[in-house]
Amino acid sequence: MLRLLVLLLVLANAAYWAWSNGMLAELGLNPSTQTEPQRMATQINPEAIRLLTQEEAARIENGRPSAAASGADAGECLLAGPFNEQQSASLRAALEAASLPAGSWQMEATLESARWIVYMGKYPSEEAVAKKRGELRQLGVAFRPVTNAALAPGLSLGSFASQAEAETELVRMAGKGVRTARVVQERAELRGQTLKLTAVDSSLRSRLDALAMPMDGKTLRPCP
Repeated sequence: MLRLLVLLLVLANAAYWAWSNGMLAELGLNPSTQTEPQRMATQINPEAIRLLTQEEAARIENGRPSAAASGADAGECLLAGPFNEQQSASLRAALEAASLPAGSWQMEATLESARWIVYMGKYPSEEAVAKKRGELRQLGVAFRPVTNAALAPGLSLGSFASQAEAETELVRMAGKGVRTARVVQERAELRGQTLKLTAVDSSLRSRLDALAMPMDGKTLRPCP
């Protein structure tokens, strides 16, 4: 029985070898050949393969097209300000003299509302401010430095769009043990102009950096 099984395996292997090499073609027993020309079009061209840069790989991973895929650097929206009337005039003159691309920048009217704060100060020294910070931490009261130089050194316990809202917060602070705070206006209503650049690409950014615009200490920031 074992001899018969071995003999059958040998015959099967011999028959497969003969079939695969086309020796049985006269009997109509031959392997099929691949003749579809459309298969050639789907083959990978090794000469077209290239390695992605780290930036391109990161963009693909985040679902963003590369600059080559998108065809151009779309740029980002930036703005700066607000500027008062005199500052706006100086900035506008500098931008017009630079002959930047048409429509690349504009000056927009801006209104910043007044800001009222629950205020503690003005203190005689930074040591006094540090002591008051420690007392407020013990009471569990949040605070920040004031932005108005005329009120410094001092602390704000909250910012509000109206005096009434600040007065309400002052009452709440008194309930937590704050005794020497008061309500003051940290910033008056401000009307001015904001510079907006809707599509700053690498080329325009280079020109802006070289321009040294009269920004009066303000910097370009992303549009909200």
